[in-house]
Amino acid sequence: MSVPASQPIRILLVDDQALFRRAIASLIGDQPDFEIVGEAENGLRAVEMAHQLQPDLVCMDVEMPVMTGVEATRRIRDELPNMKVVILSVSEADEHVFDAIKFGAHGYLLKDLRPEQLYDLIRAVMRNETALSPAIAGRLLREFREHSDRRPVATPEPSGPELTAREVQILQLVAEGLSNKEIGTRLSITEGTVKNHVHNALEKLQLENRIQAAAYVVRHGLGARIGIGGN
Repeated sequence: MSVPASQPIRILLVDDQALFRRAIASLIGDQPDFEIVGEAENGLRAVEMAHQLQPDLVCMDVEMPVMTGVEATRRIRDELPNMKVVILSVSEADEHVFDAIKFGAHGYLLKDLRPEQLYDLIRAVMRNETALSPAIAGRLLREFREHSDRRPVATPEPSGPELTAREVQILQLVAEGLSNKEIGTRLSITEGTVKNHVHNALEKLQLENRIQAAAYVVRHGLGARIGIGGN
C-alpha cells in the first residue's frame, strides 16, 4: 500500500498492555509523518479495527488474549492483502517468528529497539523494505540454513524466467538485512536501481516481500549458485 508523501502513515497499534501501548502511541504520535488511528487490546479486536479504520500499517504484539497476534496477522493478510503488518514483541520464540512470516508479516521487531530504530523500520516497511531486529534476522537465517528441510516456507520452487546475476547479488544482500540504500552504497548503484531489481526479482519468483526473498536465497542456495557481477 503506497502512501502519498504529503500524507502521514496511518498506524493501528495492537498490544494487550495498555501502559506500553499508550507509551508507543505517544512516541509515534510525535513523528510528523505518523498518525495513530486506533488502538486494540487483542488480535480479534485488531482484525475488526483493521477493517473499520483501513490503516496503512498494523503494529502487532504476539502474545495476547482472545486471539494471538500471529493469528490476527493471518486474518488481516488474508482479508486485507494490501495492508502491512509488523510484529512488535518481546517474544523471540521460533514458532512465533516463523509463523508470523509464513502468514505474511512484513517485519518482526523486538521491543528493545530504540525509538529512532522503530521509526526508521516502520518507514522502511512502507518503502517495501525489510524490517527485522538484528537478533531476529541473524537467527532467522541460521534457522533457514539448519532446518530448511523441516520448516516449510511459503516460497515456490525455481521456475519461469531466470534471475540475472545482479538480481541474485542484490537478493543475497537483502538476505543479510541490508536496506535499498545500503545495498546501493555497497554496489555503487542508485537506490532506485536497487528497488527496481528487487521488484523484478520478487515478481519473477512470485514472492510477496523481502523476508520471503531472504528465505528463498537461503533455502535454494542462490549464494553458492552464482558469483558477483552482471546487471
